[in-house]
Amino acid sequence: MSKEASRLTPNTLMDLRGTPCPINFVRTKLRLEQIAPGAILEVWLDPGEPIEQVPDSLTMAGYKVEQIEDCSGYFVLKVCRPAPT
Repeated sequence: MSKEASRLTPNTLMDLRGTPCPINFVRTKLRLEQIAPGAILEVWLDPGEPIEQVPDSLTMAGYKVEQIEDCSGYFVLKVCRPAPT
C-alpha cells in the first residue's frame, strides 16, 4: 500500500445514501466532531445535490476534503478532521 493510500484509509464510514440535504451535511459534521484530529471519515453520498453541496459546505466549515470518487451510482467522499489550532 502506498503512503498516500495508507494516509487516506478511513477510520470511520458513514453511508448517507438516501439522506436528503442538509441532513447529510449535519450528520457528517457531527461525526467529524467526534473523531480524532487527523482521522479520515469516509462518507457515501448520492449524486446530484448531496455531492454538489456537502463537500463545499464541509470546506467552508474548516474540514479538508481529501478525495471524491465516483463509484457508479454514488460517490465516496474522504474528509479529514483538522488538528486543533
